[in-house]
Amino acid sequence: MIRQEALEILHNMVQSQNLRKHCYAVGAVMATLALKFEMSNDKCQIWEIAGLLHDADYEKYPKKHPSVTIEELEKRKEDPELIAAIKAHAWGYREGYPKPESKFEWSLYICDELTGLIVACALVRPDRKLASVDVASVMKKWNQKSFAAGVDRSHIELCDEKLGIKLPDFIQIALSAMQAIAIDLGL
Repeated sequence: MIRQEALEILHNMVQSQNLRKHCYAVGAVMATLALKFEMSNDKCQIWEIAGLLHDADYEKYPKKHPSVTIEELEKRKEDPELIAAIKAHAWGYREGYPKPESKFEWSLYICDELTGLIVACALVRPDRKLASVDVASVMKKWNQKSFAAGVDRSHIELCDEKLGIKLPDFIQIALSAMQAIAIDLGL
């Protein structure tokens, strides 16, 4: 599968602009993480596709999520690592899904939550732009549990243990990736 095919699947399954933007953000962060981990171009593309498709079935099938996406990818005989990463991102959220094991799986699991926190930080800026957000502003909101209360910070904090990236550095990686596609995110 190439990126354009993933976008077609996403756009066919997801009508919500906010959910599409979330998937774009996670895709961008995943591609950036793959580059950081010095993955091949093919692997970088698979990582980005995982981010783009990880929540593709959430809007139409919230109670089945992510099984519908997984079934579609299995039917297409897509990369088993891609399928495993999407399965593992549901660990702890849906019963029966495996705990992330590989760097790929942990990256998707961890960055999924962080993108939401970064968007929330942008939305409270006077200009509502990602360009106005920096690591310090995200860290300032970090301990305010009422801010972006739905973001599970314990997932994000696994970046050091599971990926070998300190929290401020991980935030910078995600923020830079999202700033690079700010137009697509409307931020």
